[in-house]
Amino acid sequence: MKPVTKNHYRELVLRAVAHIHASLNEALDSAALGKREGLAPLHFHRIFRGLIGETPLEMHRRLRLERAAWALVQTEQPVTRLAFEAGYETHESFTRAFAAAFGASPSEFRARTRNNPTSWGAATASALAAPSGVHFTPGESAAPIPLHREEPAMNVSVQHLPEKRVIAAAHRGPYNTISAAFARLDGGLKQGGIPFEACLEMVALYYDDADAVPAAELRADAGVVVREGTAVPAGLHLVSIPAGVYAATLYQGPYERLADAWARFMGGWLAASGYTLGAGPSYERYLNTPMNAEPHELRTELFLPLADADGEARDADVGSREGA
Repeated sequence: MKPVTKNHYRELVLRAVAHIHASLNEALDSAALGKREGLAPLHFHRIFRGLIGETPLEMHRRLRLERAAWALVQTEQPVTRLAFEAGYETHESFTRAFAAAFGASPSEFRARTRNNPTSWGAATASALAAPSGVHFTPGESAAPIPLHREEPAMNVSVQHLPEKRVIAAAHRGPYNTISAAFARLDGGLKQGGIPFEACLEMVALYYDDADAVPAAELRADAGVVVREGTAVPAGLHLVSIPAGVYAATLYQGPYERLADAWARFMGGWLAASGYTLGAGPSYERYLNTPMNAEPHELRTELFLPLADADGEARDADVGSREGA
């Protein structure tokens, strides 16, 4: 019998993903996917989930919701039609599923993204977190598929950072809609007479686990790091990024893939690193913005607070590490 290689399984999963992406207009027979490749459904599903990070049905459902979100912004199709195309029998069931994923009803999502033409606006709002990086792509075929188990190791440094003073605008809702908070932050800084050039860093702080907290209830802050003594403008508030030891990695690419980078950082590197999370918030630091860079050139640093076995921040002089 000819041996079956890992590449063989990778290729059959890639074919299955392409089939799922091309079959969004119809119900998915997940058992048939394995049979097409000569595998029992249980074996196929385990291989698929191991390489992709979700089941075929979960991917199919998510891609349909992403397609509906894209259509809400880019077309005038009625919500009822989008509900049927996404596989829901009623407007109400679609609305519940959509709100659970995006933190807003379809109508609210359409209005919010169209009324928020900022750099972090509608173009990045329709992608949901996916370990594989596979997302809905308008057109006949999916974008290249970066299987998360096949990716190279992340380059992660572990470093001690001082406390940072942040003037921020509060955000409540899906993390990928934090653009509205940045718009309010920008307006507040201008009204307070604080020029952007006086800000040391532009950051976003995240306080909740997106897998455990409903999307509509997620808490974050859009902010800028400022020097001690900088007055806080009306409508904004002051927060602190605590001093301590942080793991940091650089992500380059469009903002709609940031959730995927976080999934790799926490689900891949952190799980294999020997470190545990500290008590402070995780945060992003933006080294450039869509105002001066193309989406594929955007550079964002991701920071995770680290703790020792007793839950205290590590204060040792630690160097650079790499991990899967």
